[in-house]
Parts: sequence; structure tokens; C-alpha cells
Amino acid sequence: REQGTPGGTLPRVIARGPGWTVADVLCTSGPEDPTFEERHSRYTIAMVLAGSFQYRTALGDELMTSGSLMLGNHGQGFECAHQHGEGDRCVSFWYAPDYFERVAADAGARGRRLSFRVPRLPPSRPLTSLLARAGSGALGAAGVPWEELALRLAVSTVRLAGDASSSRSRVPLNAEARVTHAVRTIDSHPRATLSLARLARDANLSPYHFLRTFERVTG
Repeated sequence: REQGTPGGTLPRVIARGPGWTVADVLCTSGPEDPTFEERHSRYTIAMVLAGSFQYRTALGDELMTSGSLMLGNHGQGFECAHQHGEGDRCVSFWYAPDYFERVAADAGARGRRLSFRVPRLPPSRPLTSLLARAGSGALGAAGVPWEELALRLAVSTVRLAGDASSSRSRVPLNAEARVTHAVRTIDSHPRATLSLARLARDANLSPYHFLRTFERVTG
């Protein structure tokens, strides 16, 4: 924006091996930038490190926030939009179809479960350590075991996604914009004391309705 150029996506490959690739993906798009339909060329598990964006697929529409996983099947069409804020950063793991399907089968998936049936996994405790290690590696930490991380992430995600269902249900008008504002406030002030009452007040909702809305939208 400062340079007067449109936003875009800047992937930087960190590591790769037989059947898997890891990239640090920085997106500078914002509300003024158009969205385009894209297609996953491989199975994708993208860890959101910062920012937020809307992820739209045939499996459903979800708000991606820090700590969540964006899931994509080989050949699946999708759109990413930044209607309520600028930019995001992800560590994306890309898997060749034969590699991923073999790992999924080893993890206990069968038949249709070899592909993701949900577009997102929300932040969860079982994935925290993997997210932290991948995030530190994207920021330059040495000695990150990328091959092990790629394998562990695929197995954990397949198992969690197999038990998940799309979390989005009916939410109040403008809920996504309000929740996005709250998420970005939390991201921007990690050391601040952000009470439920303050976040609800900023969202112009009662604490009870804010809590329900936040949980529905972010998972």
C-alpha cells in the first residue's frame, strides 16, 4: 500500500523432500484487493501464524485466524479474501497426492476419509507444539526437523479432521467483521490485558453474545 502496488502472495520455500514442501507464505492483500478463484495443486495444510482471512471452498466458508489450519485437497478450488483487515502469514505444508494419501492411510483413514471433509481446523492444544516449532523455523530458527514436522502434522491433521465437522453456523449480521477486529486486536497487543468485557464492548455486543459469536466464527 505504501508503494502504491496491489497486494499479493509471496511464498518462500523453506524446506522440501520427497513428496513434501514447506513454504513461508506472506500475503499483503487487503479489503481493496480483488479475489481470484485458485486451485490446490497438492494437498495443503497451512498454519496461520498471524493475521486473518476468509477461506471459501466447496466444503464451506471459514474465517482463518492465528493458530488455525487451512486445509486443501488436491485439485480443489478455493478463494481467499481479506474483507476486514490487511495481510496474513502462514507456514504452508504441501504434499504430493500419493505421499499424502499413503500417510493418511497409515494414520487410519479409509475411502473418502483420505481427503479432507472440512476446510479448517480451529486452534487446538494437540497442534500447539507443531505450530510453535514451524513458526520458529519460518522466522529463522536453525535445526528445525522439517521432514518430521511434515509427517507429524499430516498424521495429526488427518486424525483431527476425520472427527471434525464444519463449525460455522448462523451468526449475527456483521459478526465476521466484529470477530475479525477482536482477533486482530488480540494479535496486535499480545501483552495487553484484554478482558472479555472490553472486547465485547469494542464489538458492540454483550459479553455473553460476544463469547458465543467469537466461538462460532473462530471455532
